[in-house]
Amino acid sequence: MDRTLAADLARLPELLDATRRAAGDALAALDARPVVPPPGKPAADGGPELLPEHGDGTEAALAAFRERWELRLSASAGPRYLGFVTGGATPAALAGDWLTAAHDQNSNSALDGAGQDLERETVGWLRSLFHLSPEHSGTFVSGATMSNTTGLAIAREWLGERLGVSPAEDGAAALGPVRVLSGAPHSSIAKALAVLGLGRSSLVKVPTLPGREAVDPAALDRALAAAPGPAVVVANAGTVNTVDFDDLQAVAALKRRHDFWLHTDAAFGAFAALSPDHAHLTAGLDASDSLCVDLHKWLNVPYDSAVQFTRRPDLQARVFQNSAAYLGPLADHPDLVHLTPENSRRLRALAAWFTLRAYGRQGHREIVERDIACARALGELLCADPAFTLPAPVRLNVVCFTLAADPTPARLTALREAVAAEVFVTPTVHEGTAALRAAFSNWRTTQADVHRVAQALRTAAREIA
Repeated sequence: MDRTLAADLARLPELLDATRRAAGDALAALDARPVVPPPGKPAADGGPELLPEHGDGTEAALAAFRERWELRLSASAGPRYLGFVTGGATPAALAGDWLTAAHDQNSNSALDGAGQDLERETVGWLRSLFHLSPEHSGTFVSGATMSNTTGLAIAREWLGERLGVSPAEDGAAALGPVRVLSGAPHSSIAKALAVLGLGRSSLVKVPTLPGREAVDPAALDRALAAAPGPAVVVANAGTVNTVDFDDLQAVAALKRRHDFWLHTDAAFGAFAALSPDHAHLTAGLDASDSLCVDLHKWLNVPYDSAVQFTRRPDLQARVFQNSAAYLGPLADHPDLVHLTPENSRRLRALAAWFTLRAYGRQGHREIVERDIACARALGELLCADPAFTLPAPVRLNVVCFTLAADPTPARLTALREAVAAEVFVTPTVHEGTAALRAAFSNWRTTQADVHRVAQALRTAAREIA
C-alpha cells in the first residue's frame, strides 16, 4: 500500500473528525458568507495547481481545499440561495449522505446487499407522500432531467407498442413522426427528446390559458384531434417561471377520447401535495403514466437525487434491460440496473430515507408551508415598492419579478450582481419581458431572510436607478 495512503488509513477516525469540524465550520458560517462570492482565481498566478507526483495526505488536502476553494464556493446550502430551485440538506439528509459514501453500496443488483430493498422502501414512502397509488413503481435517478428522460423513454416504447414495433430493439426511426404536446414544457423535455432520438422538433407547443403558463385543455383537445393516433402529452405540475399547474384532471379526462401517454413533470410542484391549502393543485397526479419528481429541490437532500414513477415498469425494463451474466437475471421483478440508464450509481435513496424517517410527513409539510409563506411575503414586499412589479402572481414558492421601469436584461443583470452577496436569484423571461425569479425551497429560510432579501433588492434598485 502507498505509504501516505497507509498512514491515512491508520488515522482514519482522526481525519474524519477533522472533516466533520470543517463541515461544521462551513455550515455555521452560512449566514455571514456571501451567497455568491465575487469571482476570483484559484491561485495567485491565475493558474491551477499541477497534479502532485507524490501526495501529502488527507490532512494537507483538506487544508488546501479550505485555503484555495472553500470561500469561493456559493452558499447554496444556506437560506438565501434562491436561484434555480435548490433545497439544502436537512441534518438527517446530510447524515444519510455521509453514510452513503461510507458504505459505498452498489444498490443496483440483488446479488449485492439490501440497498435495493432500502430504495424500494423509500420509494414507497415517497409514493405515499405524493398520494400516488400502488400501481406506480419508482426508481431513483440523478435529477429532473434524467427523470423526464426516463419517463419519455418509457413513453417512446409505449408508442411502439401501439404501432407494433419496439424502438428499444428497432430504433426510434421505426416510429415514424412523433408528436409530444405540452403547454409550457421545461427545457429538459426538449433535451430528453433530442437524447431519445425523437428530436426537438417533435415537441408541439399547445396554447396556454390567457395570462397563464397552464395549458388550455380545449386547445389540447383540438391539437390531439388534429392528428389522430398515439401521442405523448407532457403536463406540468409547477412551471419553472411562475409555478403554474395544468389542470391535471382535465388533461387526464381527454384520454377518454384520445390515445396518448401522459407524462407529468412535477419536479418540485408535487410537493404541493403536502400542504392541505395547496394539495388541490396536484389533484389528478396519480393519473400520470409516468411522473418526474426532483428530490434535491424541496425534499432538501443533497445533489444529485430525483425519482421517476411509472405505471408500466414492464416497458421500462424493455428499454433499460442490461443483459450480462454478472448482473443477474431480468426476472419478473427486475433489479434496478434494468430500470434506468445508469449501471453504476450511489445509494441515493439513503439520504432521502434518513430525512423522511427523521422528520416524517409533518416535518416536510412544515418546510413546504414555510417556504410558501416566505415567497408570498417577498412578493408582497416587492409589490409595495414602486421600483418593482410582478409579471405573475405568487402561486406557490417562486416569485417572478422585474423592474417597473426599463426592465432590460442589462439592468436586471446589474441588479442581480449587486445583491449577490445577500441573495442569489436567477434570470428569466416571462411573456417577452426580462425578469428575475426567487425560488424558496430551503429548509433554513425564514421570514427574517425574506426581509433581508427585500432590503437588499430595494437598495440595489435605487442605486441602479
